[in-house]
Amino acid sequence: MKAFKGTSVEAYVLLTFTALLWAGNAIAGKLAVGHVSPFMLTSCRWLTAMAIAIPFALPFLRRDWPLIRKNLGFLFALGAIGFTVFNNLMYLALNFTSAINVAIVQASMPLIVFLLNFLLFGLRATNLQLIGFILTLIGVATVAARGSLGTILSLDFNIGDLFMLIAIMTYGSYSVFLRKKPDIHWLSFISVLGVSALIASLGFSAWEIGTSKVKWPDLEGWAVILYTAIFPSIIAQVLWIKGLEIIGSNRGGVFINIVPIFGSALAILLLGEVFHLYHAAALVLVIGGVWLSQREVKRLP
Repeated sequence: MKAFKGTSVEAYVLLTFTALLWAGNAIAGKLAVGHVSPFMLTSCRWLTAMAIAIPFALPFLRRDWPLIRKNLGFLFALGAIGFTVFNNLMYLALNFTSAINVAIVQASMPLIVFLLNFLLFGLRATNLQLIGFILTLIGVATVAARGSLGTILSLDFNIGDLFMLIAIMTYGSYSVFLRKKPDIHWLSFISVLGVSALIASLGFSAWEIGTSKVKWPDLEGWAVILYTAIFPSIIAQVLWIKGLEIIGSNRGGVFINIVPIFGSALAILLLGEVFHLYHAAALVLVIGGVWLSQREVKRLP
């Protein structure tokens, strides 16, 4: 994929809009409960997204096929981890916890980004980035514990919040390894990852069908599928990739922390969820973490 040139301000706009679309993805996932099962939602989402994207991508796929074939295993892993496993876990989490909680828990993704960048690529966070991450982590712990010290001590967390924590670990890994993507057109890249995600999702959907846990989409379910196929699956992924190309995954990754702000507002407005004091405390912490984390990373000597 050709590198996208732009300023930091342009990157901030791209990544902020990405966060808004991903917040909408959490709301859509909550609206899907009872209208389409989690794994079937992921399969239908990527089937629809690829039906839209591939006709536009065909000329670029033909041109880029030698590089795609050379990196096919890596690209399949990116699509399976970043697009299928993450979304399956998030949609599953929304069957057990609130959209506000899912949005705020997503803010812990920089932990994985910082750790893998350090271990694999020799990148370390600045002191301010580490402080920002600690603030973020405290905020996530606050919302996961529902503001209760007793919950932390008893380890009595909501299973949905735990599913979401695992989900952000997978997407953090995906974001870090984007630096290794081949030099192909963005439409080729999204299409190959989308098809990989669809293939990887079929096994999960087959399990839902085989265990009679499947919920085939009704009219509202299809509305959710269309939203997730067009906005989080295609538009947001492109904006995320281009934003990270400009400012890097350590700085760009913390923009996931803006998702809680949009997600909380949307959950209140569209779902009627209750915003508690501990949610407010968590948001203050993650907003502070975003601000502190916007510093250049340093390469280890």
